[in-house]
Amino acid sequence: MLKNFNEMLLRARKAPYAVGSFNVYNYETMKGVVLAAKETGQAAIIAFGAKYLSNMSLAGAVSMARTLCCEYGIEACLHLDHCSGIDTIYRAIQAGFSSVMYDGSALPFAENIANTARVCEAAHSCGVSVEAELGSLAATETSHEGSANDREAYTSPKAACDFVRESGCDALAVSIGTVHGLYTARPNVRIDLLKEIRALVDIPLVLHGGSGIPEEIIRDCIRNGICKINVNTEISAYAVEKTKELLGAAKAPHLAVVAENQQQYVKDVVLKYIRFFTSV
Repeated sequence: MLKNFNEMLLRARKAPYAVGSFNVYNYETMKGVVLAAKETGQAAIIAFGAKYLSNMSLAGAVSMARTLCCEYGIEACLHLDHCSGIDTIYRAIQAGFSSVMYDGSALPFAENIANTARVCEAAHSCGVSVEAELGSLAATETSHEGSANDREAYTSPKAACDFVRESGCDALAVSIGTVHGLYTARPNVRIDLLKEIRALVDIPLVLHGGSGIPEEIIRDCIRNGICKINVNTEISAYAVEKTKELLGAAKAPHLAVVAENQQQYVKDVVLKYIRFFTSV
């Protein structure tokens, strides 16, 4: 069953733990996430980024998610990730996505608020939750979400308070020192800044750039208000590496075997993070 993330994240904030949001690109990756959620008995967020619309349509993603969730009897949220196009967000809502992320982080503050408020008005009228972003993350060369032109801009606690009050968003992605992609050195994650934001913002907070962050930093983030953590790059990197190994075998496997194994590769990564995020 597809649900919006509001109830999931509020439960997580109360506990506390974090709900994993895992990027998918096709049937194999989506099924890997669903299989991990089934095995752990935990809710998961299936994140389909707007940049992957060349892989499958919005309607196709909804149909696939509904079928898999029904088949395996799990609770999941189908989330449109990192979308700056409001028309695309409206189409996702109409198609049946249960949550959307409007990413206006590159815009001036007032314009980001105004656009997010428009999205919230439309989404909430359809029972769909909205994630917004304030501040911006840098991107490493391994990232498939950002670009080399992205620059880190920390989220201002006071601005976050104003933004949430005026936009009406359900969750806020904050920039506290994480990056999109894999880390080349230990990240300098500003827990002090997160604490300041949490003290002023009374909605679930989201951490982007979850791939490869040291466990003790993640635990500190969860204890201080992070309720949703995005994982994308590690899923792709691990599945690609394991697929290369499979294709390098003495006898080349059938494509059907490759696809089945890729489901397991994705499941391996998602299982690791679900168990970790819920064990704080």
